Amino acid sequence: MKFSDQILASNDFDDLRPTVLAQWPTGRGVDRDEGVRFHRTLGDKKNMALVLERCEKEKRLLIQPRAGVALLSEHIRLLKYLEPSCDLLPTTIDAYTRQNRYDEAAKGIAKSKDAGHSLLNGFPAVNYGLEGCRQIIQELSKPVQIRHGTPDARLLAEITLAAGFSAFEGGGISYNIPYTKKVPLETSVRDWQYVDRLAGWYQEQGISINREPFGPLSGTLIPPFVSHTIALLEGLLALQQGVRSLTLGYGQAGNYVQDIAALRSLRELGHEVFTAAGYQDYHLTTVFHQWMGGFPEDEARAFGVIAWGAAAAALGGANKVIVKTPHEAMGIPTMEANRQGLETTRQIVNMIHDQPFLDNQEIQTETQQIKKEVRFLLERIHQIGEGSLVQGVVRGFESGILDVPFAPSVYNRGKLLPVRDDRGAVRIFDPGNVPFPGTILDYHRDLVAQRARTEGRAPCFQMVIDDIYAVSKSNLIGRPR
Repeated sequence: MKFSDQILASNDFDDLRPTVLAQWPTGRGVDRDEGVRFHRTLGDKKNMALVLERCEKEKRLLIQPRAGVALLSEHIRLLKYLEPSCDLLPTTIDAYTRQNRYDEAAKGIAKSKDAGHSLLNGFPAVNYGLEGCRQIIQELSKPVQIRHGTPDARLLAEITLAAGFSAFEGGGISYNIPYTKKVPLETSVRDWQYVDRLAGWYQEQGISINREPFGPLSGTLIPPFVSHTIALLEGLLALQQGVRSLTLGYGQAGNYVQDIAALRSLRELGHEVFTAAGYQDYHLTTVFHQWMGGFPEDEARAFGVIAWGAAAAALGGANKVIVKTPHEAMGIPTMEANRQGLETTRQIVNMIHDQPFLDNQEIQTETQQIKKEVRFLLERIHQIGEGSLVQGVVRGFESGILDVPFAPSVYNRGKLLPVRDDRGAVRIFDPGNVPFPGTILDYHRDLVAQRARTEGRAPCFQMVIDDIYAVSKSNLIGRPR
């Protein structure tokens, strides 16, 4: 399945670049060639793409937190505190920067200085510019990734990649549809082609930049076929622009059979789809996000959710796991709570490391079912795009072939509704406009009907509501109590 889209031409990229760098004064300090020279001084141990490649060969699961605060010195202190307990480090970007509101981020920095603590929910990298961002890389001994949620991440990418960050999360779909309401999808996809071309340019200079589509999407009852299809589309968009290090993500659903099958199928589909599109010289890894929905307020119960996520990542053979904290239900966690989540995950991962990967007939059946559903959707996207991946994505969402449950974007139909089956796996309650054939829909309906019989009620929307809140109430399935 090949697409006709072309790499962003050098002259088009160069024409756009002055406008991108002019978005905020710190953009004037970006020199890509100097950034390449700086990357070459860092060594392989600070390059996330190379570390991921090595860990995949060694079959090790790497651990990474989320973390970001407003003040540069405090952000560095936070990452240094977490560094002994993890393998990879993040810099999570604040909400103002995600919306390109750099003037408000600047006010947040000033107010944070006056308050003596962070009043932003992340690190405003664009405001600190090349010099500030580079201090983070220089102070730490492990690779650092930019994690954010930005529809237009072009300036953020220019600054942070030149500063020495070697991994950049997100994509034109996954950082638009679940995060914003009115950003046109074609706009965000085009803007992210710029980001991917920039990463591809670094690759051409011998500097590997890892790109990671955001797998969990809205984080609420996402069927694997939804997140997989979007991850693969964003992976293809990145490969088209010269990216060669890809980490495809998946957010924990909670049923161990489905989670293990999802990780397995994601890796296998990645190789299948990318090679069919004509790509050979890429490196593919997977990342598992611990539970992205509501958490129990009780810390002991929250640790149980974290441990279950750690076990699923290890049993499923993920290369990386993004770790939650016992303070998820209370807002931004303390750095101590963040480290506790890492240590809990480390304990589980260490205990499972030497055990064989879990496999049984249920996992194999689920794996094949996910593959069948994703292949069907990708073929439809290819058809309606008439060979263009970008147009296939845009028309896919316009028609509802692609639909992310509970996403805020007006460019998302929002008609696809998920629900759990009798064992807690996420199934289709209402397909909306997703044009699955009867055989696939019957498979989902039969499993939902089985749960309904167990609970003595007809399949209904209340099941969906009950499932959304179930984990925060210390259950997986939202059964009547």
